[in-house]
Amino acid sequence: MNERWFKQAVIYSLDVETFQDSNGDGVGDIPGLIARLDYLARLGVTCLWLHPIHPTPDRDDGYDVADYYGVNPRIGSLGDFAELLHRARNRGIRVMIDLVVNHTSNEHPWFQLSRSSPDSPYRDWYVWSEARPKYLTEGVVFPGVQERTWTWDDAAQAWYHHRFYEFQPDLNWANREVRLEIARVVGFWLQMGVSGFRMDAVPFVVEDPRADRADGHREFGWLDELRDLISWRQGDLVVLAEANVDRENIPEYFGGGHRLHMLFNFALNERIFLALARQSAAPIREALWWTPTIAEPCSWATFLRLHDEIDLSRLSPGERQECFEAFGPEPEMRLYERGIRRRLAPMLGGDRRRIELAYALQFSLPGTPVLRYGEEIGMGDDLSLPERYSIRTPMQWSDKPNAGFSTAPEDRLIRPVITDRDYGYEQVNVDAERGDDESLLAWFERMLRALRECPESGDGRWMLLDSGLEQVLALRFDGRTGTTVAITNLRDEPCKVDLSTDLGTPDLVLEMFANRRYGTRPRDLASLDLDGWGYRWLRLEFSN
Repeated sequence: MNERWFKQAVIYSLDVETFQDSNGDGVGDIPGLIARLDYLARLGVTCLWLHPIHPTPDRDDGYDVADYYGVNPRIGSLGDFAELLHRARNRGIRVMIDLVVNHTSNEHPWFQLSRSSPDSPYRDWYVWSEARPKYLTEGVVFPGVQERTWTWDDAAQAWYHHRFYEFQPDLNWANREVRLEIARVVGFWLQMGVSGFRMDAVPFVVEDPRADRADGHREFGWLDELRDLISWRQGDLVVLAEANVDRENIPEYFGGGHRLHMLFNFALNERIFLALARQSAAPIREALWWTPTIAEPCSWATFLRLHDEIDLSRLSPGERQECFEAFGPEPEMRLYERGIRRRLAPMLGGDRRRIELAYALQFSLPGTPVLRYGEEIGMGDDLSLPERYSIRTPMQWSDKPNAGFSTAPEDRLIRPVITDRDYGYEQVNVDAERGDDESLLAWFERMLRALRECPESGDGRWMLLDSGLEQVLALRFDGRTGTTVAITNLRDEPCKVDLSTDLGTPDLVLEMFANRRYGTRPRDLASLDLDGWGYRWLRLEFSN
């Protein structure tokens, strides 16, 4: 059993509803996803992260769960899901699902019973206050859209807490019965055969909204209970947590290797965009220096684009403005006063060199790479859609009607396909790129093959190298399988890099992946050529 498979994984993030429709009703479904598994295997994906698959009123794209034990009938059945797990496993692909347990839908039976009577056994499953709370608006997650975090309920004659929208009441994790029920939910999906969970909104799970705000107390023991459960049930299962928290709080979430397995590296993500805006590697070096040391069994998850906005909230106002001006210059491109709601290709002006640079950079950083569906073909966004839906449009498979996503009439699609001149499905689609060896899709396939030949970049020890140049990031990875060096030039000017001081004289240097064929084997580490916006991954061999 490989208990740390996730360190060498490539995680592909998708929403079943927008990936592939198999029955012509305008909504993607599990049979449609099964039909596309060969595409994902060829791409080099080793793990799927599925956004919420449960029954839902769908007021927040499935993150308002109404039944944790079922599959949304719009996308299929439990039988379909079991078949997906089987077919994916046959192709060497694992599946993780969203675990959304900070809150439920207000239509969930638990909440309906909770609000029905003060004497209901479910009353304390949610966070209620009969007195008007002191902090009605503090901690709003969606500024400009969400007004408060406490809402009055006439039926209950009390206020209920909700970190997110008012139709998503928070579960009371201080209630042991809630924790036991969530444990049963986790056990159920483990028994189905999932390999992990992406756990949503973890900082809000461990907080007590009724405590003194100045206290800042977090109850991490609840995460310990969850880890104990999954460790006994399935030793190689992984929890990938969404926890955008201050640096000094990060160690609590990993718990010395005995709590959460993985965290998204949000601090690194925003610094990548600052680096791209400045054409300087300095922000990334700073983020890596600041990144806390984590226990060997744990890992970071790196990303450029996920299904939410790019969160720049931890940058200074000036740094955030730099990113806005570079990548989101128009007000409609920004969201929640902190982020950008665009896909990467349009953010970078559709420039293939910059897009490839950005992803070669991400995939060569310490951690497990997460790739959002459609990024591998350079999909665009639809800013006419509200909030985060701008980057949640259907996958573009071909130049056929509805991008080959669905045979339904256009007005029945779950969301419109992109039709603009630059990123519309007639120009940007899988079929067109599959037959083109110079396409972005072909480039991604080559990169992921190269990544598998450099396993130490996922689970090895890493260190920053001194490139001597502000614009060049150089990283060394050492593992049982060898040594890999990744060099990236964030400026559109060629340069020469001297790494001989840090690397010495290896017996052999092999170029595994680069922005072009540099012609000769790079034996002289004191004078490595690097194009503007260029990158090179080198494999080194040393004598024992």
